[in-house]
Amino acid sequence: MADQKMTFIEHLEELRRRIIVMFLALLVAVCVGYVFSWEILDFLKEPAVKADIPLDLYYQTVLEPFMVRFKIAMYAALVIALPVIIYEILAYIAPALRKREKRFMYGALFFIIAFFLAGAAFCYFYILPVGLNWLVGQAQGRISPVLMAGDYVGLVSLLMVALGLTFETPLIIWLVVRLGVVTPQRLHRNWRYAVILIMAFAALITPDWNPITMMLVAAPMFLLYEGSILFAMLGKRGAQRRREALEAELGD
Repeated sequence: MADQKMTFIEHLEELRRRIIVMFLALLVAVCVGYVFSWEILDFLKEPAVKADIPLDLYYQTVLEPFMVRFKIAMYAALVIALPVIIYEILAYIAPALRKREKRFMYGALFFIIAFFLAGAAFCYFYILPVGLNWLVGQAQGRISPVLMAGDYVGLVSLLMVALGLTFETPLIIWLVVRLGVVTPQRLHRNWRYAVILIMAFAALITPDWNPITMMLVAAPMFLLYEGSILFAMLGKRGAQRRREALEAELGD
């Protein structure tokens, strides 16, 4: 009984240690993001420049410049500290997994980060120029923009983070299939429901409700959905063949 209590305490201590590491990583990343906040802002303004939008950002209160820099630093910290956060989470649950599952899990760390960055890049180079151009174009020259820095940073950063998360679809599908929650065949049969959910999510994260922007968001999500189902199906067949081969070997 004492051993079990000590094991539980050690378990909580390990959790506390990993949370502290994630917090410190975020803190350092926020400091780095704050130092380079104006350079990051210039980077975030590029999609508007490419869309030929005259972008002069303003602020209203004396506190707002600091809040804009802090907001930029927070979004930048999520990206900078993402590898450390994901690693700490995976390392915490790793003792509960088998050796083979651990290897696959740590290998997935690279794909989690790569897919997130791919989604953010897709938003930056394709979604934002089209979306910003359509939004500003609604004025039709009748009204002139006075764009607030905080609102612009929040919109652009939120869209990039949202698209980055949507590109994690293949890994999520692989996980639910691997856990036996659902089969690839069932996911494929219910593609109509997936389209509805994807379109609803695309409408949620595209504030302009522009059909073109929504399709630019939804199309890669659906392709990722179908592609990940195919990947999960092939992976499941391969695992089944290996299991049958092992059973045949043991039977001999």
